[in-house]
Amino acid sequence: MNLRSRSFSNPFRPGAGHLPPYLAGREAEKQVFDRLLAQEVILENMALTGLRGVGKTVLLETLKPLAIERGWLWVGSDLSEVVSLREEHLAMRLCADLSIVTSSVSAPVEQPRPLGFGSCTETVERSLDYQALTDVYRQTPGLALDKIKAALEMAWRALAPTEARGIVFAYDEAQNLADHADKEQYPLSLLLDAFQSVQRKGIPLMLVLTGLPMLFPSLVASRTFSERMFRVVFLDRLSEDDSREAIQRPLANAQGAVRLSDATVDTIVKMSGGYPYFIQFICKEVYDAFIQRMDGGEDAVAPVSGIMQKLDANFFAGRWGRLTDRQRELMFVMASLDDSDEDFSVQDVVEKSRIILSKPFASSHVHQMLATLGDYGLVFKSGYGRYAFAIPLLADYIRRLRMDAMPARNA
Repeated sequence: MNLRSRSFSNPFRPGAGHLPPYLAGREAEKQVFDRLLAQEVILENMALTGLRGVGKTVLLETLKPLAIERGWLWVGSDLSEVVSLREEHLAMRLCADLSIVTSSVSAPVEQPRPLGFGSCTETVERSLDYQALTDVYRQTPGLALDKIKAALEMAWRALAPTEARGIVFAYDEAQNLADHADKEQYPLSLLLDAFQSVQRKGIPLMLVLTGLPMLFPSLVASRTFSERMFRVVFLDRLSEDDSREAIQRPLANAQGAVRLSDATVDTIVKMSGGYPYFIQFICKEVYDAFIQRMDGGEDAVAPVSGIMQKLDANFFAGRWGRLTDRQRELMFVMASLDDSDEDFSVQDVVEKSRIILSKPFASSHVHQMLATLGDYGLVFKSGYGRYAFAIPLLADYIRRLRMDAMPARNA
């Protein structure tokens, strides 16, 4: 690439949670959130779900300034698997996040005071930093639920005299949160019980959880009242018009460095399937290729084949490489279904395997393997007895692989 091409900064930003140059087609979801912020008493929280690459993390970041503009405080982070291991891990996560907005206020907090050979406590006015919040948590008698409720309630009592309307607790990758009955640890239940309790007392602490489509079933499995506690927003692929906007707006703002024909835009829309991550990925590659070819005097043509190979290698191949041969066979069968881009039943998979495999699957085997593939984040349970791919365009990738690698027979 010569000096001229270096003067053009590529506006497209594929990556995990990177804000795109233009956020297209999410006005309806913003309006839902805006209505939730207007609640006098928190009756509904938000659960934002969707496939990978659909823009959940990006949308969450764009909701933050909207909440702040409405007078709400905003705290949160990613929920890692470590947080989900123990109730205390989750409680410490909440205290750490909360301390960001409470450290500027103070409240009376009990703290130990040495007294002879024993000890007692005294109440002192303290800044509600992380240490103070965890002291409240640990010194409150009772279960972990009693302790974290005490910390949350004290924090709001200290913040109530300020102009804050409430606090939004926003957590990404919330599908990682789960209960562990075998270890007598229930961090997900703790989170739901704590927020339901403080919200019933009129304390304006709102949850916004984002995650893969298995998030809401997990919430309901933990606590059935989650059906009434959350407004579920499923983030779907962009429409064709919104996809074109996501492609063309950044180019228009780039002062005409690259212009795409309508046919090329249509090709990108089709290749991306309307998924924001793929739009960013493909457009970045097209932009770079166009700049180089224009510098060399060549006509600008989207290198479709090369981009698709790079996308396969960067996004799909790693996940595919984790699977056993038999798991790949099952994935090939699912990708061969007529409605593979929607959802399907176990029986659909069993019947299709009898047609295309020399060694078909039994129903019980499919159930077991789908559970494992769900743990890998490749499929999710979309309804009673029904499943779907959790990775956008994964079925297309599988169909692109050489079908002669499968031990198949003619239908």
